[in-house]
Amino acid sequence: MAPAGDRASFLAGVAAGADAIYLGLKHFSARMQAKNFGLGELASLTSYAHERGVRVFVAMNVLLKPDDSRAAGSLMERLAETVRPDALIVQDLGLMPLARQAGFTGELHISTLANATHPAALAVARELGASRVVLPRELDLDEVKLMAGACPQGLGLEVFVHGALCHCVSGRCWWSSFLGGKSGLRGRCVQPCRRLYRQGGPKSKPERLFSCQDLSLDVLTKPLLDVPQVTSWKIEGRKKGPHYVYYVVSAYRLLRDQPGDATARKTAVSLLEQALGRPGTHGVFLPQRKYPPVRPAQETASGLLVGQVKREPGGKAYLQPREDLLPGDLLRLGCEDDPWHQTIPLRRRVPKGGRLDLPAGPPGKPQAGKGAPRRNAGPPPKAPVFLIDRREPELMQLLAGMEKDLALGPEPPEKQAAHFAPKTFPAPQPAKRTDIHVFRALPRGMARGGKSAETGIWLERSALLDVPRAVTPRIWWWLPPVIWPGEEERYARLLGEARERGARIFVLNAPWQAGLFADKTDLRLVGGPFCNLANAHTAAQFATLGLEGVFASPELSGEELLSLPKTCPVPLGIVLGGFWPFGLTRILAEEVRTEEPILSPRGEVAWVRKYAGNHWIFPGWELDISAHRRELEQAGYALFASFREPWPKFLENAPRTSVFNWDQGLL
Repeated sequence: MAPAGDRASFLAGVAAGADAIYLGLKHFSARMQAKNFGLGELASLTSYAHERGVRVFVAMNVLLKPDDSRAAGSLMERLAETVRPDALIVQDLGLMPLARQAGFTGELHISTLANATHPAALAVARELGASRVVLPRELDLDEVKLMAGACPQGLGLEVFVHGALCHCVSGRCWWSSFLGGKSGLRGRCVQPCRRLYRQGGPKSKPERLFSCQDLSLDVLTKPLLDVPQVTSWKIEGRKKGPHYVYYVVSAYRLLRDQPGDATARKTAVSLLEQALGRPGTHGVFLPQRKYPPVRPAQETASGLLVGQVKREPGGKAYLQPREDLLPGDLLRLGCEDDPWHQTIPLRRRVPKGGRLDLPAGPPGKPQAGKGAPRRNAGPPPKAPVFLIDRREPELMQLLAGMEKDLALGPEPPEKQAAHFAPKTFPAPQPAKRTDIHVFRALPRGMARGGKSAETGIWLERSALLDVPRAVTPRIWWWLPPVIWPGEEERYARLLGEARERGARIFVLNAPWQAGLFADKTDLRLVGGPFCNLANAHTAAQFATLGLEGVFASPELSGEELLSLPKTCPVPLGIVLGGFWPFGLTRILAEEVRTEEPILSPRGEVAWVRKYAGNHWIFPGWELDISAHRRELEQAGYALFASFREPWPKFLENAPRTSVFNWDQGLL
């Protein structure tokens, strides 16, 4: 399954023999930085692909905000009428009923951003109407097999085999959003994990402590051929060009079709080495031989290193490349967070060892009261230069021939959004306002339970056994935001033990966790804030799973949070304060130490703490929207949670608090 961010990449995937192409539209795509597709162009491309036996999947894998339902439904209605793709890939479960209401009759696939991480999730996904689940990139081969063993009839699994890795678990990262309203769940991540950080004091060496190498399973894909439930090998890269798509798809076709041929395997590995990605890693795929995806001392920039910047005595910067450079090639100077970083399209051939004069640096930041900004001095000597995309004549000729067969139709006329009216829901019955203080363990002196507020506790066995049986029924037991395949049995036993001790109230931090409760009799199940709820249609989906209420995502703007209860069919909750994580990760470089400060380039503090199978990356300041409590009450919120995370010893006084995106908005 090949990625496509533009027409050339789409055709390259077809030319290389992909069985399916996945792509995004110009709206509601988790890769908004890609060029993406209009409906007229996509209708012609889809017809072209279908004539050649290639399926087309449209990724609408973003979080839907409260007012997005009409626009998203109208877009899907036009998509169903004019494009007729084979499947929609969705993150937000509210898009599933909206798609059917809009007349889409194709398959519905659950994106990896939806975080279906454990076996019981698969039956829930099938119950909601999914025909495929995209598995997390953090699973090893044994865990893939565990998921396959639990796969219900009619559901297929999709596994990433190649492409960029996120440091945090997909769907469990708010890093970019927390620092500036550009949400990865909305396709606008600015990749703060790729930046330089220091640990060990301000004089320590800055390193890329969280920047992952690219996943490249290459020859390790062979065991997946013996897992029939794995129906798709997914290649990541919707921001990549046709060169990458053609080379990577060609490589994995060889590995799939000729797994026993040593020459084919060698050719495939050679093709991948020429694909211009980041340095590759097998990651955790082999449980007995794991490769760390993060190596802070190594460069993780994408592309092929073709040389270093040189400077004349007078200051002129130039490059003498180690490779022949072709017209149309795209070079990148340095990394995205370097002040002199820029990309350079080539208009002429530069032979190996020849000379390419480099332009002056990009404009610097304006200084207050000093007029237009000065240009940066440009890259320093020995700065790396990478080839990040290229246009070989042979590939360009091939694509040009395909273009002649591709008759692009006109863009369909705009349809008024009023033609699609999303389903509305009756308002829920008013619920009792409840404060919940959420702890990692029952605090001393609270053996009789809270007085002015309810007590919530993150569910772990040690915490459960510390609570007197008489108090257990009154506790709100919070499940973790991520449960991995090997952890499911332990949490299922733990839930059984908790219920035997009288526990009746459970907060699920992924909707899939409803699958852990075969019998919901006499239970109160609530969706937690890590479910990323942001619209009424998703709330209605949660209600069908037996959840009596749900917490809204705290990354919404204040205006959006205040509007949400007016349309939601279930009572809502909100996190008022406490440490909210930048993200959760399963991987952590050996160089990163827990419970110690990590400094960003601007001196901002973060820190890491491990719980069960995940590391939580926290900012050095708390979320606090308690000043807006009265507004939230008047809007209709009933549940108010405060996280009582133990403070790290080094952080005696928080320098500030955050209102997340309350004021600045969420893109």
